[in-house]
Amino acid sequence: MKIATLLIAGLLFTGSVFAQKGVEDGSKYGHGEDSLRCLENLSLYYEYYKQKNYAEAYPKWEIAFNECPASNKNLYSHGERIVESLYKKEKDAAKKAEYYKTLMLVYDQRAKYFGNDKRYPTAYIMGKKAITMLRYNRNNPDVIKEVQPLLEDGYKVLGVKTQPPALLTYMANSTAMYKMNELSGEKLVEIYTNVTTTLNKQKEMTKEANKPKIQEVINNVEKFFAQSGAANCETLAEIFGPQLADHTDDLAWLKRVNRLLTKGDCGESELFYQSSEYLHKIEPAASSAYGIALMYMKRGDTNKSVEFLNEAITLEEDASFKAKYHNTLGLIYMSQKKYSQTRAEARKAIALRGDWGAPYILIGKSYAATASSYGSTEFEHKTVYWAAVDQFKKAKSVDAEALAEANENILLYSQYFPNTEEIFFQGLKIGDAYKIAGWINTSTTVRAKK
Repeated sequence: MKIATLLIAGLLFTGSVFAQKGVEDGSKYGHGEDSLRCLENLSLYYEYYKQKNYAEAYPKWEIAFNECPASNKNLYSHGERIVESLYKKEKDAAKKAEYYKTLMLVYDQRAKYFGNDKRYPTAYIMGKKAITMLRYNRNNPDVIKEVQPLLEDGYKVLGVKTQPPALLTYMANSTAMYKMNELSGEKLVEIYTNVTTTLNKQKEMTKEANKPKIQEVINNVEKFFAQSGAANCETLAEIFGPQLADHTDDLAWLKRVNRLLTKGDCGESELFYQSSEYLHKIEPAASSAYGIALMYMKRGDTNKSVEFLNEAITLEEDASFKAKYHNTLGLIYMSQKKYSQTRAEARKAIALRGDWGAPYILIGKSYAATASSYGSTEFEHKTVYWAAVDQFKKAKSVDAEALAEANENILLYSQYFPNTEEIFFQGLKIGDAYKIAGWINTSTTVRAKK
């Protein structure tokens, strides 16, 4: 009896060992019948997955996900797509919430079983989780706060290997945190600097074909920063002004601060002038040359200002900044009544950045400024305003931010158009093409004052 009892117990014990699931014993597939069940469902869900039949794939995938979670990484990448697809299509709120909960578990469980993967470690997985959380909870303050450490830790671990979408999300979420008063202005500036530095390194390292995509991410990061409120000159001066005395020979610090002040249009900032001079002594750069040019402008020394602006243009590699320097140079020439040179600089700015309205407005103003000296009759003087308004209209057509200023100038200068009677006596009709000669040398359209 004792021997029989021991044999039965042994068989039961053996059976329990070989019927364990992978989730229970840490194996890839489990043992015995459970391993067969796991392998069967892995195979079945994958067939439906290949057909993009995610509804049929889901119950098979769910069994494998729950019973043999260490089987393979594809279980998670496939699962992410399956669950997210069902989540998007689901109309019932309770079911939708369950899918979302499962989707979050996909990331957590992948990190648990495959977080030591060299290519896609836990930091990468949690970055994906954060992006997904924000995708479906963009305006939820609790989620915004919850994902911030995930994004920050991911960046600390991955550094230059951080995926560009994760870097963009990190910047966007940090901006949201700043607006919620959950992040200091100084911290946001630090994050912006780190993110843009990393993206620029990635851009240098990547293939030529991929550079435009990374540049687009950089542009979006800069938009978030510009719209955050932390990029204003007063905030930057408060953050960095007290630090200047300790960083007068710190090249990296001076470059970072000078670039931020340039980006923020801080031409009136004393910090901008001082950091520009210190930076220029160590390593002449476009931003420092621009800062010194603005300093001379403020002092009324236009010759020196033009000299340093030209140096900034020579040193600058970024098209957007170079356009800004050309336009600034055009403003100086405008103040000196050198109108053809004004237009030349504005056109250079347009060639570099065609979606910017300011250079068109500058050209329009330069035309309007010479109206009284064009031609020999009052009518000819007035025709110049047609060409000026053409430029203001172009400005607002390419740049929504130029709309208000462009409309203001259109309203101002349209009142100087010739009236209907004057146009009639010149043998012209409204809508006719009209050529303006001289240095302006452009074609326009006949219009009457309203």
